[in-house]
Amino acid sequence: MKAIAIIPAAGIGTRMKSQAPKQFLSLEGSPIIVHTLRKFVSCPLVQEIIVPLRKPDIPHFRSLIDQEGLSRVVRSVAGGVHRQDSVLNSFREIKDESAIVVVHDAVRPFVDVSLIDAVIREADDKGAAILAVPAIDTVKQIDRNRVVATLPRDKIVLVQTPQAFRYQLLKDAFEKATSDHFYATDESCLVERLGYEVVVLRGTEQNIKITKPADLPLAELIVQLQRSTSN
Repeated sequence: MKAIAIIPAAGIGTRMKSQAPKQFLSLEGSPIIVHTLRKFVSCPLVQEIIVPLRKPDIPHFRSLIDQEGLSRVVRSVAGGVHRQDSVLNSFREIKDESAIVVVHDAVRPFVDVSLIDAVIREADDKGAAILAVPAIDTVKQIDRNRVVATLPRDKIVLVQTPQAFRYQLLKDAFEKATSDHFYATDESCLVERLGYEVVVLRGTEQNIKITKPADLPLAELIVQLQRSTSN
């Protein structure tokens, strides 16, 4: 089984309110995206990693992966205006149609390698698989500042990455989305629009997405806890 990872990193991270894109911010001495790449390089099923970036960021990124010794398995491509465009640009670079395609947020550096493995294997077996955690808080649907409905919490999950798909399934999903001029916040939504079942695997609460300033101290704490656990 072969998997190819796409790790979109073309965003500018406006919610982080920093001068540098959030994926390049330092976490315990290394850029966040480097922490993420290390996890995927550690998964034996992942044989190639494609990272879409803003063109001005590509030289800096290539320098980073050279320093990490990752140039053999990691390559960069130009990203697009939206995340979906960036993932599609990367997908078009894949030549092996038998591969499982796994997509992961650049700023989720704490994913367990075992879960990367699990979601790839599940996609190979069932076609599409994602990670998610149960909703803890009550979830309400609103219209502006008015409550429309209270959603049953036991039917709600908070979706994470990685998400993995058979090549042809994701290709069909992208083609339909492009034809319909439809944009989604994740790839599983595009697959759902085909009427295809997406399997949900249990993620972990530590698999956070670093998107705003308050997330950085939490990320540093997670690094410290993981270090103390491994010692």
